[in-house]
Amino acid sequence: MPRRKAAVKRERIPDYKFKDVMAGQFISYLMQRGKKSIAERIFYQAIDTLATKTGQPGINVLKKAIENVRPILEVKPRRVGGATYQVPVEVAYDRSIGLALRWIINYAEEKSEHSMAEKLAAEILAASKNEGASIKKREDTHKMAEANKAFAHFRW
Repeated sequence: MPRRKAAVKRERIPDYKFKDVMAGQFISYLMQRGKKSIAERIFYQAIDTLATKTGQPGINVLKKAIENVRPILEVKPRRVGGATYQVPVEVAYDRSIGLALRWIINYAEEKSEHSMAEKLAAEILAASKNEGASIKKREDTHKMAEANKAFAHFRW
């Protein structure tokens, strides 16, 4: 974080198909080595798969999954007099969306299906039903924050 000026928030660019900012952000998180067209193809294949499996628009399933995975609390280390405490803090909305997207993508990569689009569709579908590894990650994060609630007075 800069010492002089506050960092300027950049405007997020929506994707071209759904005109949705969150979908554009998801594609950017999915992208590797600057290959955006490949990330877009994977994303849109996963959304189409979700639409055929659920019978509702895939973008709606994605939004429900992100809302389910989005954390409300997390712990941050805070050093007080030689000891480091894990202090629970509320997560800002933008950060919680970023964490949710990252968790969904990371746990999709660990699955054992054939293509990344299939893995992504499976993880998003599981998250929209409040199941899956990304939901477990959110629960673990909340449990850690709850367990360290005694150190909440060290919040800055």
